Amino acid sequence: MSRRNLPKARKSSLTPGERFAGTIFFALYLLLLPLAAGPAFSQAERLLGRQIDSGLQSALYYYVIFAVTVLIFRRFLVKTSRRFSENSHTARKTMAIGLAAMYGLNLLFSSPSPGSLNDSAISSRASGAPLSTLLTVVFLAPFVEEVLFRGFVFGSLKDRNRTGAYAASCLLFALLHVWQFAVARRDLSCFLRMPRYFIPGLVLAWAYDHSGTLWASVAIHAAANALSYLTLLA
Repeated sequence: MSRRNLPKARKSSLTPGERFAGTIFFALYLLLLPLAAGPAFSQAERLLGRQIDSGLQSALYYYVIFAVTVLIFRRFLVKTSRRFSENSHTARKTMAIGLAAMYGLNLLFSSPSPGSLNDSAISSRASGAPLSTLLTVVFLAPFVEEVLFRGFVFGSLKDRNRTGAYAASCLLFALLHVWQFAVARRDLSCFLRMPRYFIPGLVLAWAYDHSGTLWASVAIHAAANALSYLTLLA
């Protein structure tokens, strides 16, 4: 596929139904589900009369969200898969550049700001349930987050305001990873950790925008998470 054909491939592929259902689901995923999952699993433990490991809880949580995501965005996923097969060379090159850029920019703009709250949570789950945690971190979470933040948020806004699409997807992506910790710990300083997610969010949005297929950003996200997971286990 020639470069002249790429802009057409980058146009949003979301149907009106996907936009409507996606808006509701995204709001629930961003604002409600992170806090509702804990009480829901506590109730399940009382009903079952047994404790559910935190790593298994996370895997079950993301598996349900994964299934709902596929159900809502199934047409979009078919279209973005077709674009990957039609333009696989550019997609693969984008993956390599994106992963290198993510780590290079993080090194270049690294600061003494606090580290990731998610890393500490993942580390504690991995010690008790390494396989289910690996499934969540490397496969389920990257897929869900890329569909919602890049496919839905970025894809819905980019035709009207590309700069705004980058900003919104990056800010919301960063917010997801800190706000529930701020609420749970009653510590507003957790929001100071948001900037560490701006570079990954920017690179992942660029990968989708440049390649025309969401699978490029999913692959970069999964690879970055896998490398971080291996570092935590080391």
